[in-house]
Amino acid sequence: MSFPASAPALTDVHRALAVFAHPDDVDFGCAGTIAAWVDEGIEVAYLIVTRGDSGGFDDTPREEMPTLRAAEQRAAAAAVGVHRVEFLDGHPDGTLTPSPELRRQISAAIRRFRPDRLLTSSPLRRWEHLTGPSHPDHLAVGEAATCAVYPDSRNRFAFPELLDEGLEPWVVREIWYAGGPAPDHAVDVTDQVDRKIAAMRAHHSQTAHMDVETWVRDLLTTVADNAGLPAGRLAEAFTVLRTE
Repeated sequence: MSFPASAPALTDVHRALAVFAHPDDVDFGCAGTIAAWVDEGIEVAYLIVTRGDSGGFDDTPREEMPTLRAAEQRAAAAAVGVHRVEFLDGHPDGTLTPSPELRRQISAAIRRFRPDRLLTSSPLRRWEHLTGPSHPDHLAVGEAATCAVYPDSRNRFAFPELLDEGLEPWVVREIWYAGGPAPDHAVDVTDQVDRKIAAMRAHHSQTAHMDVETWVRDLLTTVADNAGLPAGRLAEAFTVLRTE
């Protein structure tokens, strides 16, 4: 199973909401693109489902990790110009499912922020690359976010308690999927790469063991080459689907 070919990206986007499972997910896959959106004047917000309590590569006490990683995510967001970062509660890192409660919480965030575009992880597994993009938490959040876009956030009879909170239905017109099979919409992020590198380095608990700049430049060069961009360019790639 794969995605259909991407639709042309909307050109009149004012707000975009990024929904991901863990602190750092958005930066590994999308920070250059988000920096480019900010450069275009798009207001971007993050919704992170967990605080990454199962992550890390050193002896940091487990009880300290959620606070540490939340702070790292806020610093990483600031590096690309994003200042609205929200975290959900009650979802342990490593055991996420696309539950009705998660769908309700994402729907509430959509109705609060009212984005034209939603960016999330792919709900489709990449069988050739089981690590990283195909983490079960990523798949679960991609599925829950998709269900929140349609039908939940636009249906006033879904989660009617949201109406009592003053959250009226909202139609997200476009979804961008990161990390899925055969992404075919490349974004040239050459001019934003330094901000992506800074965002990734802000996740010190996750990237201190890496040569971040080499990792980023090698990966983004490959993506750009595969997309047919001129030599020397750097890119991130997605699948873009319309929802209307």
